[in-house]
Amino acid sequence: MSNPPVLERLNNSLPSLRRSERKVADVVLADPHAVVPMTLAELAEAAGVSQPTIVRFANAIGCDGFHDFRIQLAQSVALGIPATQSVIEAQDGTATTVSKIFDFSITSLDHVRRHLDLAALDSAVAALAASTHIVFIGLGASGIVAMDAEQKFPLFGVPCSAPVDTHQQFLAASTSTPTTAFVAISNTGRTVSILDTVRVARERGATVIGITGGKTPLGELSNIPLVVESLDNTDIYTPTISRLAQLVVVDILATMVLLRRDGTALEDIRTMKSRLSHMRSGLQHEAVLDTDRRT
Repeated sequence: MSNPPVLERLNNSLPSLRRSERKVADVVLADPHAVVPMTLAELAEAAGVSQPTIVRFANAIGCDGFHDFRIQLAQSVALGIPATQSVIEAQDGTATTVSKIFDFSITSLDHVRRHLDLAALDSAVAALAASTHIVFIGLGASGIVAMDAEQKFPLFGVPCSAPVDTHQQFLAASTSTPTTAFVAISNTGRTVSILDTVRVARERGATVIGITGGKTPLGELSNIPLVVESLDNTDIYTPTISRLAQLVVVDILATMVLLRRDGTALEDIRTMKSRLSHMRSGLQHEAVLDTDRRT
């Protein structure tokens, strides 16, 4: 697991910083982009502290001196401003709102990437690649992710389904077999109907992959718990980041399963995409001809 970005570490370290170091932190958090090109002397002047204080501040948040702090700050800024700096206000204009939502999403997805258990991911890919049928289930925002996953069935190479009704989900679990991969998606991992359905799938011998937000009942019930740990978000304006993170993880699973298949499968995908492209071009051409005929 890689070291968290310096801005995330800074936010976590705030309670333990000295008063003078906190002054530096306030300047950095107020405008990280402006601090990146500053010299040690310039940052000391902006914060109203001594230059040795800047060095102590850098060491206190896990950097090897001021130069290392500047490098890490530039990298962190490139990933987006931390969620604590991206809270949307009712008076924010278009440019500010766009910037904050992108910053929050980028930073949160990077957080998910750094906390993803690669061993669990490999196990999930192996189970999906060995299955003869894949069932995706979820409710609400996670249900949308399940339906998106179903659309990727050419990549998985086996029939996929994503029942949306809780009764249909329960029936799918009841008819699953030991060669079924049952992918349950729930950020909270506590939805009663999802848990009941997963229990039945386990009883039927299906391999259950639980995509969930942390240590949850769903994770405990799953054969392969796949934790997608997104940043907490209580801002009423910002879209739910867990859905974006789940979509990315499904893309990763589908791509990795495809890569395990032979060259024929890859060629089939290329052919399918080529035909879809021609189909769109043909439809556009027909639409133009139809317009010409009517005029």
